[in-house]
Amino acid sequence: MSFIDWIVLSIVMFAVVGYGIWKTRGSKDIESYLLGGNEAKWWTVGLSVMATQASAITFLSTPGQAYYDGMGFVQFYFALPIALIIICVTFIPIFYRLKVYTAYEFLENRFDLKTRSLTAFLFLLQRGLATGITIYAPAIIMSSVLGWNLNTTTLLIGCIAILYTVSGGTKAVHVTHRLQMMVIFLGLFVIFFLLLSYMPDDYSFNELMSIAGASDKLEIIDTEFDWKDRYNIWTSLIAAPFLFLSYFGTDQSQVQRYISGKSIRESRIGLLFNGLFKVPLQFFILFIGVLVFLFYQFNQAPIFFNQSVDAKIETSAFAERASELKGAYDIVYENKKASHKKYAKDPSDKNKRTLQALLQQEKELRDEYRTVIKQVDESIETNDKDYIFVNFILNQLPKGLVGLLLAMIFFAAMSSTASELNALASTTSVDMYKRVVKPEGTDQHYVSMSKWFTLFWGIVAILFASIGTLFENLIQFVNIVGSIFYGTILGVFLVAFYIKFIQARAIFIATIITQSGIIYVYWKYVRTDELFSFLWLNIIGALSVIIIAAILQMVLAKNNSTK
Repeated sequence: MSFIDWIVLSIVMFAVVGYGIWKTRGSKDIESYLLGGNEAKWWTVGLSVMATQASAITFLSTPGQAYYDGMGFVQFYFALPIALIIICVTFIPIFYRLKVYTAYEFLENRFDLKTRSLTAFLFLLQRGLATGITIYAPAIIMSSVLGWNLNTTTLLIGCIAILYTVSGGTKAVHVTHRLQMMVIFLGLFVIFFLLLSYMPDDYSFNELMSIAGASDKLEIIDTEFDWKDRYNIWTSLIAAPFLFLSYFGTDQSQVQRYISGKSIRESRIGLLFNGLFKVPLQFFILFIGVLVFLFYQFNQAPIFFNQSVDAKIETSAFAERASELKGAYDIVYENKKASHKKYAKDPSDKNKRTLQALLQQEKELRDEYRTVIKQVDESIETNDKDYIFVNFILNQLPKGLVGLLLAMIFFAAMSSTASELNALASTTSVDMYKRVVKPEGTDQHYVSMSKWFTLFWGIVAILFASIGTLFENLIQFVNIVGSIFYGTILGVFLVAFYIKFIQARAIFIATIITQSGIIYVYWKYVRTDELFSFLWLNIIGALSVIIIAAILQMVLAKNNSTK
């Protein structure tokens, strides 16, 4: 990275974070610190909700997903607007009417302290793990491609997020989110137009799209039903809505973004703005991944995108085999270029089959190269999807823009991390400390404790990130962790909202049984996609809580009536 890129990266990061700290310093009471004084307008709510969800994992991982697997991931979000409408109609008015600081306060009003504490604990457990992932995911990639020490990168991302979250609480998160999202949008549009300019002049846009289509990159909807397929239209319309309902309706990292709105109306508009804008945004990011794929059809891509491992391969006993694979890869690339030209002029089935055969050969050579990497060092992660986008940024963009786009990735990491730390601190201080440990305290005391809890969870997240390992594609890792817990939590809230005859004891026992069962089923069967994909855990968890709680309630009611 050039000197000017370091200057751009440093100036943008210090300016945004510094402004956020300066603008929100000095929160004196718990409402101001946790809810930002309920001053957020709809665009602030909408951008903050989006920034919380759109972590660095989104911008690092999604283009790589499209590069290898095409646009199909966008169908995962088709049901999001429906889920957000339900939340706007049901969840938001209740949270505002009760004037809660966290979503879990409502559960004590509806059930009892045990149920509130158990649900809050499940949230703290899964969000604590997820926060570590949101730090670790960009840290391992940025440290690899920039040559930084992994622990140093982890500390940098974590400490900056802790700094402004501790300083200004929810208001600081909102202020920095607005600026961070502006930088992120600017970065995405810059790279989009640069990619268009990088396309070869002797191909029209329609011809380029035809090549992408022949390479199976433009298929959006998969109508084939398969329990094990993670992303098809059926999992998207049936299972995914339960994940969205739980994430946006019961996860404090999202709830805190919209209950700090100026009014119910502002919160609803902000959330609906996110629902309407999320699908086009996801489509846009995936399409950028397709453009990166097209760029590398006319400019040779590395056989393995995490090029920091090359030095290990070249000095190993497998260097000769690796060199042979690279040579074969070069030949396939040249043949592929010629095939593209033929297909663009004559998109016949014969030319399409030739192109697809070359793409298959390329895939097989990449797979063989990954096998060599594992033979050299078992600990090296051979899934390089998450390195594609940042590799392109570092090697193909002009000086100065590299610094801006790296700032985009760091901001995406810090925006989601800050929201999650803010939510973890709120839940710990309000649902645990204030309710159980010290009910009678001053506002200043609770603000102070919230800051200490923010620091505590920040340290926990950094420690988890420091010992983490890559698990599949990073964006899938986050969804997996959420799916293990979200279904159970959502089931509790659905009972609380809609099934009035179920009482505290039944829901408490049902929650413990369901969560234990979900963890067992995931570890035994779902982890390897033996039965079904992890997204179905959301609907299974929610329905299990409802059914088990209803049965228990009827049994308990019957026992009480016979006494």
